[in-house]
Amino acid sequence: MAFDFNEVRDAYERIRPYVRRTLLEESFYLGDGERRYFFKLESLQRAKSFKIRGALNKMLTLTAEEAARGVGTVSSGNHGSSVSYAASLLGIENAVVIVPEGTPQSKIDRIRCFGAEVLLMGSSYDEAHRLGLDYIRRHGLTYIDAYYDDPKIYGGQGTIAIELLEQNPNIDTIVVPIGGGGLITGIAVAAKALKPGIRVVGVQTEKCPAMIKSYEDGVFYEEYPCEGDSICDALLGGVGALSYQMVKDCVDDLIAVSEDTVGRAVSFMAREEKFVVEAGSCTTVAAVMDHRERIGGRQIALVLSGGNIDGQLLASLLEKYQ
Repeated sequence: MAFDFNEVRDAYERIRPYVRRTLLEESFYLGDGERRYFFKLESLQRAKSFKIRGALNKMLTLTAEEAARGVGTVSSGNHGSSVSYAASLLGIENAVVIVPEGTPQSKIDRIRCFGAEVLLMGSSYDEAHRLGLDYIRRHGLTYIDAYYDDPKIYGGQGTIAIELLEQNPNIDTIVVPIGGGGLITGIAVAAKALKPGIRVVGVQTEKCPAMIKSYEDGVFYEEYPCEGDSICDALLGGVGALSYQMVKDCVDDLIAVSEDTVGRAVSFMAREEKFVVEAGSCTTVAAVMDHRERIGGRQIALVLSGGNIDGQLLASLLEKYQ
């Protein structure tokens, strides 16, 4: 389960022919005379999510026999879309994605669009994960981990740090959403290998602060209940074993933001910055709105990890936060 910058560097070379080098776009409205903010727009990947990076990196290392048997995963949507898309790119015909029953229809449609079979299991992500892993084992598929402990997944996600520091070497702070923790762990390990003094800040929704509570309580929350309904569906559930092991040593701060501020951030990004970004990704923008001084920095990269927001949810947030 060892993970270091070598995994990220290898992943960068491996996946480069397949993924988009996404824009690092300066915000028109967040900056001031003291600070400049830049959006790392993973929402503009073909599958509208950063998760294509980890999925491709893992699937490019499969043996011919493993690829022929097929792949399976459990996802709240974005990882499933990326596995489905990666399978289509690599000619893997048997791809199965298990999602929770409440997954937004837009995410299910996108997964199917890329060719994978979608199975709905369980009322929550954690329940879908238990049921889905059993199904994948019984059918002899290779499991494509979303965030738990696969260094190939973490390595792929970390390639974002290599890109954004090539695009702007003056970035001194990176703000990253946290769900299971694979994204922030990969980015933090890579960023600090390339620029040891850089600051990395993780953000969670107050409805599901699994990583924050893991460290506060001294407990590895492999599963974590959502405290009521959340618009940040991509960030719900527990944390990965590898991220729990590493985040405390490579991430400088963890911040929880309110669902209200996240909703305002989604509307702000669409109305003002003209980018459609899902709510979980907008936690980074919400953190700037409510915790600008705590984040600090002079040139700050905000990772916008996905753009797969349900159309009805987007419309309701635009109406609510005008």
